Amino acid sequence: MQLTDLTARQLLDGYRKGEFGPVEAVRAVLERAARIQPEVNAFVRLTEEDALAQARASQERWRRGEPRGLLDGVPVTVKDILLMRGHPTLRGSKAISAAGSWDEDAPSVARLREHGAVFVGKTTTPEFGWKGVTDSPLSGITRNPYDPSRTAGGSSGGSAAAVALGAGPLSLGTDGGGSVRIPAAFCGIFGLKPTYGRVPLYPASAFGTLSHVGPMTRDAADAALMLDVIGTPDARDWSALGPAPGSFAAALAGGVRGLRVAFSPTLGGQVAVQPAVAAAVRRAVSGLAELGAYVEETDPDFSDPVGAFHALWFAGAARVTQRLSPGQRESLDPGLREICVTGARLSALDYLAAVDVRMDLGRRMGRFHESHDLLVTPTLPLAAFEAGLEAPKGSGHRRWTGWTPFTYPFNLTQQPAATVPVGTDPDGLPVGLQLVSARHRDDLVLRAAHALYEAGVASAPPATAVVA
Repeated sequence: MQLTDLTARQLLDGYRKGEFGPVEAVRAVLERAARIQPEVNAFVRLTEEDALAQARASQERWRRGEPRGLLDGVPVTVKDILLMRGHPTLRGSKAISAAGSWDEDAPSVARLREHGAVFVGKTTTPEFGWKGVTDSPLSGITRNPYDPSRTAGGSSGGSAAAVALGAGPLSLGTDGGGSVRIPAAFCGIFGLKPTYGRVPLYPASAFGTLSHVGPMTRDAADAALMLDVIGTPDARDWSALGPAPGSFAAALAGGVRGLRVAFSPTLGGQVAVQPAVAAAVRRAVSGLAELGAYVEETDPDFSDPVGAFHALWFAGAARVTQRLSPGQRESLDPGLREICVTGARLSALDYLAAVDVRMDLGRRMGRFHESHDLLVTPTLPLAAFEAGLEAPKGSGHRRWTGWTPFTYPFNLTQQPAATVPVGTDPDGLPVGLQLVSARHRDDLVLRAAHALYEAGVASAPPATAVVA
């Protein structure tokens, strides 16, 4: 097995045993990243010089038997929405200047740095993370590691493609309406949107309390380890939660026996799901039942909240671009420009009406989880479609929210939600299953996902379309 195929835990075990060191692992990841970049376009920039310096320092700590924290020497990538000290954060936009000191880390980046992680690069995003696919005027189109003619999804598409192809086992993504879960599902990896506030965010997102920071990894165990590192308070985020009640990694082993699982294959007939996707998800749900969960096919009590989500999302987009000059506005992604115009026309009463819908949805899901520990759905109703499009041809959808009805409701409610790969469609494209639990029960989502990996239910074939 190559070093680029190893999980973070396997790398740490190898360092501990002296089988290889961080310098060797980081060189392998940088070589893999450079190899995949021309075809997949997962990176805005690689930070080779800094990464190798960090790897050498880590290797010396391991030589002395004094590793720093939980992730010393593990290669990590960071979505180019989050600040990373020493490098510009351009957010997929030509409207942001690379000039400046760039001397601050986002909270999640700071925690990773404190635990010795090695930063190998910044990954691509659509402009300001506004949509569910990854292309931007700044960096072009990011492509799917299973089929480069297809999208990687978004908005954390570069992170998903990087993890899937071995360019670092851990990546930081952001999720305002599915932006961790969508690309993770399309690229066959694990992605977690934690409970809002579990991972502090600074600077605050213009999309407000819809936006979460989460781990994108090869499996649930790596995500739990990463969440133990990044899920700690930071004084710069006034909305961050207090310390977690315990270690997420330590809580993985409980399994799913006795958990009450609600399986909603179409959210009560509201979503048309591709047959191959539906079949793969249903097989995986049967696996949960075989592992001892009590599975009931039932639906949460809500109708599609897309109107409320659009009001909050479009207003956020208008806010993030509010101070741009006319020339800068001309450089924006045309779709982003369009929703900014819509968002700017919304009144305070329109916004508050959307908040009312959001609060009612939160109440409904809170009551739902009094009788169900987990909600299971498809992550998406379809597999990856043609790259460079906001919505699939012939779908009738104008906006990305038309094909992501399983993801954005749980940004409105701030619940933890994860995607797990559960096979492929006839074209060999990954299919994701979504696990959702009540707010603050990230441990249950991770535990159930880990059980699926341990049982072999969660799996996707290696993404070799680009590296073969």
